[in-house]
Amino acid sequence: MLQPPPLPTLPSEPIEQEIERLPSATRRLAAQLRLPLAEAAVWEVLTDYESLPSFIPNLMSSRLLNREGSTVLLEQIGSQRFVGLNFTASVRLELEERSQEGILGFRMVSGDFRRFEGAWTLVKTDEGVRLRYELLVQACIGMPIALIEQRLREDLATNLRCVALEALRRAQVAVPCPL
Repeated sequence: MLQPPPLPTLPSEPIEQEIERLPSATRRLAAQLRLPLAEAAVWEVLTDYESLPSFIPNLMSSRLLNREGSTVLLEQIGSQRFVGLNFTASVRLELEERSQEGILGFRMVSGDFRRFEGAWTLVKTDEGVRLRYELLVQACIGMPIALIEQRLREDLATNLRCVALEALRRAQVAVPCPL
């Protein structure tokens, strides 16, 4: 009897993370990892906007509102439990798909933050691709950015891992089973 293929796992290399504390309740965060995949496989996952909640925890919804060429308008709602309370945030994002450069830039056009912008970047390597996620977030007045900083860092790494695992899963499914 044929055994199902093993579940995909991430390479053992750790996720590299950076955080920069900026004035006015602003944080710049970045995380990256290397994957043994083609850029196109990862790009497909990143731009499958309406499927994102199926593999990114804390993302309740992701709805494509409009597409004009390489510009996309997306509405996302995230929710998580923090210090015993449920915290929900909504953003409308304008995304710029620059597939030839491997850059998916985004910026908030409206939402529950003063500033929310960043990019997913794919860089081809000898072993596959380096996936990097950068975020610049500025909390609204009264939002305790210092208290949620650790949560932001964890979520950034989690989101990166989840995109990577989904890309690995899809690549594995796409490989034909030997007879």
